[in-house]
Amino acid sequence: MAFNFGGAKTTASVAPLFGGFGTTTTSAPSTGFSFGGFGQTTTAAPTFGFGTATTSAPAFGAGLGSTAPTTTTTSIFGGGAFGTQQPALGGLGATTFGGFGAQQQQKPGIFAQPTSTQNNVLLNTATALSMPTVFNDERDAILARWNQLQAFWGTGKGYYNGTAPPVEFTSENHFCRFKAVGYSCIPSARDEDGLVALDFNKKDQDVRNAQQQLVESLHKILGSKPTHSVNVESVRPLPQDKSEVVIYIIERNPNGTSRRISASELFNFLNQNHVKTQLTQLGVVNMVAKTTLTAAQIKQLTDTPPAGIDPLIWEQAKKDNPDPERLIPVPMIGFGELHRRLKLQEYQTKQHQGRLDAIAGNITGIQGNMSTMQSKIQQYRRKLQELSHRVLEVLIRQEAYRKSGYAIQADEEQLRVQLEAIQVELNAPMQFKGRLNELMSQIRMQQMPSGRAEERYSMEATMQEELRQHIKQQQEGLTHLIGIIKDDMEDLKVIEQGLAEVTQHHRR
Repeated sequence: MAFNFGGAKTTASVAPLFGGFGTTTTSAPSTGFSFGGFGQTTTAAPTFGFGTATTSAPAFGAGLGSTAPTTTTTSIFGGGAFGTQQPALGGLGATTFGGFGAQQQQKPGIFAQPTSTQNNVLLNTATALSMPTVFNDERDAILARWNQLQAFWGTGKGYYNGTAPPVEFTSENHFCRFKAVGYSCIPSARDEDGLVALDFNKKDQDVRNAQQQLVESLHKILGSKPTHSVNVESVRPLPQDKSEVVIYIIERNPNGTSRRISASELFNFLNQNHVKTQLTQLGVVNMVAKTTLTAAQIKQLTDTPPAGIDPLIWEQAKKDNPDPERLIPVPMIGFGELHRRLKLQEYQTKQHQGRLDAIAGNITGIQGNMSTMQSKIQQYRRKLQELSHRVLEVLIRQEAYRKSGYAIQADEEQLRVQLEAIQVELNAPMQFKGRLNELMSQIRMQQMPSGRAEERYSMEATMQEELRQHIKQQQEGLTHLIGIIKDDMEDLKVIEQGLAEVTQHHRR
């Protein structure tokens, strides 16, 4: 049956509460396992802090930069979100840091081979569910049903023998029905990238404020070698006021070349007991090498169903994988694990929403800047047009001054004829001038909202100057005509006076 828990596509197997016992069970022995954040996968049960995964890793005495054997355990760096590129089932193993460097109790991974102790536990569990021998009468059948209920629920104790201790039922037992299959991202970082993630029990802002001191402390832990430099790849927040710091080490050789220390080599060095103690004092609670999985590792993980997961359900989950290139199916057992993944999803959703809000703010700022730039562009265009007119006027005057005193050449005469033809075409009443007058009339009508309004015009400075010169010339012409008329009137008066004198003389 398919379920959808908090946005992660899951597949779970649901069976009746009773019945089914006495048949052959093909499930693998129960082993302890847990998960990382939503979209994350672990192969060991967390023993310290949030999303930590514990795997056994030997302490190597070799220093950083020397060849050291790589671990073969698989783990996850918990706390990521579904869809993020975080180690899912790969990596070189994760280390959980206890108080004062104390060793934590280890649990086998979900794909680990069963031990003799686990086989005994599985046998005792099957006995408690099918044929307990506590009372040696009909009450044992009732006890078997009760043990079945507890096993299906994943909690309680199962008594199967009057002299033996009971079996502890947890959500990790093979008969627990509250199981599902989700998907986690396959890590993309390579071992050559040298990325190692450190979980700190501090807020990301506190880590950023003390990042320089952190780099110096890590450099001292690595031996204070002048050829090694510690670099911080990223710092991101985690739930429960924790943070993840991804680091890598660059080694510079005497010949001038440099290389990144591989993630496996750096992890093996930091995984030594005395180094882990110093990292614990810095506030590190978890460590994982960010390395991708090979095709063989992915095939091995997917071909073997985890302990307690029905092979048919596991095969269906692999077929329902929405993106086999980036996602890998992982089991989820118990409501606690489901609730933790849901909380991680909610936390990551808040992080995404915060990022979206920041992007929206940046877009708003860019839009405001774009409007300002568009206004400036329009202003510069107008200024460019004015300057172009001024330059053209200067060129015209310069050319007229240069050609003064020379006869009109043939090309100039041809240009004059063309300009006169254009002027006549523009001044034709039924051509462009008529259309221009019509447009001017429409503009005047639009500028008159009610009744007669005062007409307002806007004119360029050059046009105003030309109009002023034209009016000035007209005024000078009128003044000259007025002077001629006055002279003519004086002459007429003189003529009239002469005629009057001649007439009087003849009368006498």
